[in-house]
Amino acid sequence: MPDEVLVLADDLFFSSKIASTARLCSVPARLLKTPRELLQFADPKRVKLVIIDLNGRTTEPVRAIEELKGSSGGDAIPVLAFFSHVQTELAEEARKAGARWILPRSAFSARLAGLLTDLE
Repeated sequence: MPDEVLVLADDLFFSSKIASTARLCSVPARLLKTPRELLQFADPKRVKLVIIDLNGRTTEPVRAIEELKGSSGGDAIPVLAFFSHVQTELAEEARKAGARWILPRSAFSARLAGLLTDLE
């Protein structure tokens, strides 16, 4: 299987947006719903990037980042997290947990295609 992007998000709007943009950019994306699924598919030999919605209500996003970064090989996979711009404390938690890039939702949406194509 070619390199892929893992997406941990429970917001249907953002999941659909990411999946459709990834398809347009010819980047395989796997949509996940739980931290357990994230750990199951987070193979550093196959995964180029993990995208996490920090505002996930059921995905435990900060915990998922911590677990990924603490797993075997997970520390080698870059994490891009996005959040509601008013939740700066959540962004700081994600940074401490190991997210490499943290963007407000508006910037993430505007730059998504470029972020995905820059993976090549």
